[in-house]
Amino acid sequence: MEYSQISHNLYAFSFSPVKNKLFLLGIMFLLWVYMLYSCVGYCAPMPSLVVDNNRGKETGTGSVVGKRTENNARADLVSRLLPRLPPWVDIESDYDEPSVRTSSRDLLNKEIDAYRGVEDWGEMRGEGQRAPEPGAMSSFSNDLGSKKLPQAIIIGVKKGGTRALLEFLRVHPDIRAVGAEPHFFDRNYENGLEWYRELMPKTLEGQITMEKTPSYFVTREAPAQISVMSRDTKLIVVVRDPITRAISDYTQTLSKNPDIPTFESLTFKNRTTGLIDTSWSAIQIGIYAKHLDNWLQYFPMDQILFVSGERLISDPAGELGRVQDFLGLKRIITDKHFYFNQTKGFPCLKKAEGSSKPHCLGKTKGRTHPNIHPEVVQRLRDFYRPFNMKFYQMTGHNFGWD
Repeated sequence: MEYSQISHNLYAFSFSPVKNKLFLLGIMFLLWVYMLYSCVGYCAPMPSLVVDNNRGKETGTGSVVGKRTENNARADLVSRLLPRLPPWVDIESDYDEPSVRTSSRDLLNKEIDAYRGVEDWGEMRGEGQRAPEPGAMSSFSNDLGSKKLPQAIIIGVKKGGTRALLEFLRVHPDIRAVGAEPHFFDRNYENGLEWYRELMPKTLEGQITMEKTPSYFVTREAPAQISVMSRDTKLIVVVRDPITRAISDYTQTLSKNPDIPTFESLTFKNRTTGLIDTSWSAIQIGIYAKHLDNWLQYFPMDQILFVSGERLISDPAGELGRVQDFLGLKRIITDKHFYFNQTKGFPCLKKAEGSSKPHCLGKTKGRTHPNIHPEVVQRLRDFYRPFNMKFYQMTGHNFGWD
């Protein structure tokens, strides 16, 4: 009887409506506390994604450093949170850039178009412009990988065909190259290697980072400075008949400044005696043996590849095959990638990097050269002959310029 009464009381208590409501409220409270606790680690950083445009406006060194630290923290935060965010959330890759949502490939194409045809930042500076900041030249086409110092550099020569070679090489999936000429080892060395690295595109394991600045070949300090960066750097030099190269150099300058003296008057110190003016850069660049001597003090010959500018026009696939072998890459760029443009007089790509359309170099390439008197050409031929012969001997290759 006593046991029955206790059981009845327990039954009445457990099914009391008031008690049931309290029990449910208790469970809901525990679930709410659990969800709040779980969300703290995820949700706490979210407010920092909002960019405060009023920050960093104070003057002074402290505010600049603070802003850089804040930007770095934001970039790190985005990289940690990005995989967790829903697919419809679009976060800009760089908070300092305008918030226009542009695809990575479009950004890269705009960068290439902006600098294509510019062979020398000196030309831009002559028009009152300056070299871009690292962020303007960095490639955005690859969200993965990391920025590395270049393993291969096209060091020369100006008006030899370096732009064409770089554009052709960019077709290869294992080559990543900065679009513009950094001019690090001849003009911007004081900015440091980290500044230089930031100019480079991101690369994955097995990909090669490249850049091209043709003036390196004739810059006396460049070999030593590149050697300090890495003794294993592979160097590529596109060479061309020094007379044709000099005329092309002059033609480019003439297109920008029609009032310069004639080619003949610049070539000779004394027209009567026929003494060549070697202080003129258009003439000096073509003394390849002299410049090569400087490079061989820091790099062995097997780390330097000489590409024929003439064969780059007549047989682009053949020369590109040599370059790919030199870089230790599979021969992917072949005859099927090229067609010959009769109007321009040189080969073009059937499909450029990241495009399904044919691509030729810009209108600044393939300019019509002025007519030079045959006697001037012959004087230059006689002048360059001994230098050419020495160059053939040094490289073990006869380029057939004589």
